[in-house]
Amino acid sequence: MKTTSKEDLRSHCAVNYGVEIFGDRWSLLIIRDIVFVGKKTYGEFLKSEEGIATNVLASRLSFLEEQGILSRAPSPDDGRKDFYTLTEKGLDLIPIVLDIILWSAKYDSKSYVRRSKDFLARLRRSHTEVSEEVQALVRNGGCLFPESKE
Repeated sequence: MKTTSKEDLRSHCAVNYGVEIFGDRWSLLIIRDIVFVGKKTYGEFLKSEEGIATNVLASRLSFLEEQGILSRAPSPDDGRKDFYTLTEKGLDLIPIVLDIILWSAKYDSKSYVRRSKDFLARLRRSHTEVSEEVQALVRNGGCLFPESKE
């Protein structure tokens, strides 16, 4: 997948820019996996319950890296694996992902996040504060629910 530049955009509408860069399902799920369960490798992303195809995963990881959302570095323990982490540009998407969670919790009666009543209540009360805490956590290599990692 090639890098999207300002010349490649269908329009210069702010919503369109976001949709073209991070608005597809798989890109948001990769970001979710990093933020919520701390996934870092191709193999870990591949195990997500949504069942992303190998070629789609490789394409999305490459695209997100080209767009400056992800950075990739060799694993210190296994040079055959790469670790993907969010860049500052990627970390800036966390408040958006948290907004999607609030919206989904409101309208999806079977949403897993409804089990995290304390987290949802705090997010509703202090969205900016929670967003900043989550950004700091992920920036430092952590994630929200490490015990959920597959």
